[in-house]
Amino acid sequence: MDIAAQLAAIAGGDRAALRGLYDSEAPRLFGIALALLRDRDRAADALHDGFLNIARRAGQFDASRGAAAAWTGAVVRHAALDIARRQGREIPSDDPALGDIPVEAEALTQVAAADDGRRLRDCLLALEESRRRGILLAFVHGLSHAQIAAKLDLPLGTVKAWIRRGLAQLRGCLA
Repeated sequence: MDIAAQLAAIAGGDRAALRGLYDSEAPRLFGIALALLRDRDRAADALHDGFLNIARRAGQFDASRGAAAAWTGAVVRHAALDIARRQGREIPSDDPALGDIPVEAEALTQVAAADDGRRLRDCLLALEESRRRGILLAFVHGLSHAQIAAKLDLPLGTVKAWIRRGLAQLRGCLA
């Protein structure tokens, strides 16, 4: 059963469909939460909160607005961002002596793992490197435009323009 069909079944109260969705999608969704939070316990909490939201809001999924895998990913991403906001985001120092080197998520690999993600991966790879990196930092790693500008040592306006143009290009590619 594909993800969209599972969401429809979950909306109808099918607990087995929820379990099936969890079994098939939890590793990918946990990876999204872990990339944002960089802490396994908090990522597990985000995954839990995300699946509660998926169960509650499955009926709100609209296939005409996007892929089911993207919708579930967004639900878990928002749950992770909520946890980060509530608990305060820890900024790693990049000092190996402190043991807090950030875990770099292999975002393109995670996205490519899903059938729905192949097209997105191809479209992301077609983007100029700067636009792709800005989009991944914003939407996979959960950084704000200001944080991306600081990380890349670029003006805020440049980062906003790259992301805006990159998203427009992605929309055109995925249409």
